[in-house]
Amino acid sequence: MSNQMETNVAGGTVVRPEGGPSLPPRVSWGAVFAGAVVAVAIGLMLSFLGAGIAAAMVDATARDTPTAASLGIGAAIWMLVSNLIALAVGGYTAARLSGNADDTDATLHGLAVWATAFLLSAMLLGNMVAGAASTAVSGASSMLGGVARGAGAMAPAMMGPMGGQTEGGVAGAVQSAAQGLVDRVQNALAGGGDPATMTSDQRLAEIGALVTRRVTDGSLSQPDRERLNALVAAEYNLTPEQAQARVQQAEQMAVQAAQAAEERAREAADAAAMGTATAMFAIFGTMLLGALAAALGARQGTRDLVVLRSGRVAV
Repeated sequence: MSNQMETNVAGGTVVRPEGGPSLPPRVSWGAVFAGAVVAVAIGLMLSFLGAGIAAAMVDATARDTPTAASLGIGAAIWMLVSNLIALAVGGYTAARLSGNADDTDATLHGLAVWATAFLLSAMLLGNMVAGAASTAVSGASSMLGGVARGAGAMAPAMMGPMGGQTEGGVAGAVQSAAQGLVDRVQNALAGGGDPATMTSDQRLAEIGALVTRRVTDGSLSQPDRERLNALVAAEYNLTPEQAQARVQQAEQMAVQAAQAAEERAREAADAAAMGTATAMFAIFGTMLLGALAAALGARQGTRDLVVLRSGRVAV
């Protein structure tokens, strides 16, 4: 006994044999791809037309150029209208070429055109971004090469005023300067003694370390604060009271600057989040309107069936 599937419907039971033949597919990918290509081409054509109109509106001589805000709004409206026109024509093309006479099938072909066109546009945009990045890298490499060549050309001029020093003399001068820099850093790091007997480099290095600890930890211990006051007093020839007042003033200024920087960072983060949300909503709305335009275009492109007197069906 063969397996059967029963489905209860109004007025009786329909018996469908298991493994029966399925309905043939009614999607035409050739028509979908053709519609998507037409949509992308029309969109690019209208974009170029909009760019030409915007460029023609720039009049630097008469100073009668629209503002950046006006140009931005006009570009957004033009892009939206161009997108809707392109997708409507693409949906119409796909529905007409698919040969379907069913409105639902035609609408689905239009939605397939919409999805394919957006994928193709994303691929084209990605290639354009990659090309721009490659151009920027090439330009940077050329610029660095020019700087290197310029440095090579300047080297003889720089060695001229040195009185014809030999290669060994130049190397000795560079080594001496480097050794002096190392000695200065070592002297600056060798702090911790009496501020009055320390060098200026040593005092400044220790002041910097204490100030860094104050900023990172939020506070200083009482011995460290007293040490900072003593270092400031010795470095700037101040009395202990004056040094303490100056340190407190510097701390207040640092706290105010940190608070202002944090407030600006928060405002920038809020602005970035709001801009991102607006852009995402705009993209969603554009895609939704594009899907509607493609579906409506496909409905207009659906072929009508006409039954002739002979009983044949004409499309």
